Amino acid sequence: MKHFAAGAMLALFALGLPLPGHAGVDAASVPELKRSRLQLYLTPQDAYDIVRNDASRTLFLDVRTRAEAMYVGMATPVDALVPYMEHQELMTDWDERRGMYQLMPNSDFLSETESRLKAKGLTKADRVILICRSGDRSARAADLLAGAGYTQVYSIVEGFEGDAAKDGPKAGQRSVNGWKNAGLPWTYKLQKDKMYFPR
Repeated sequence: MKHFAAGAMLALFALGLPLPGHAGVDAASVPELKRSRLQLYLTPQDAYDIVRNDASRTLFLDVRTRAEAMYVGMATPVDALVPYMEHQELMTDWDERRGMYQLMPNSDFLSETESRLKAKGLTKADRVILICRSGDRSARAADLLAGAGYTQVYSIVEGFEGDAAKDGPKAGQRSVNGWKNAGLPWTYKLQKDKMYFPR
């Protein structure tokens, strides 16, 4: 049995997949706002390597709003856009804390995720990777999925755009890290079958 376990660990390592309990990011280094209940975190490069090597056993979801996907672009290997939060239809309310139009929970999030999961022939025990703008919404979405019985939900802690620089000529710009800044594949050209349409 020990030889089987060691062989399985070596196989994961050879595929470039995170070993159990050793996801690409140390949980202790994750800021409180980006922490999830399952404490499974990845860097953009880790997520890309997993999806590239094991796409058939991984559901990769973008949980940003439809507007973000449309105007900011989307990671090419994402399976689907399933917003965790969405803007109000008329965008009449303002979020003072975040300095933007208010976001509302997407009531379709769980059912749409399950639909996308089943379409890939996967179960709640399979790997799900979530990406948002900078890692906080993906952590909240991971918590919601964990509460619904999902057991392997990974959050990309740097998100699609990354964190904002605190100083220097790019202060305030999202130029520190993230999927786009890592030079990973992304596009402005959206595929309709990957998009979310409210029910």
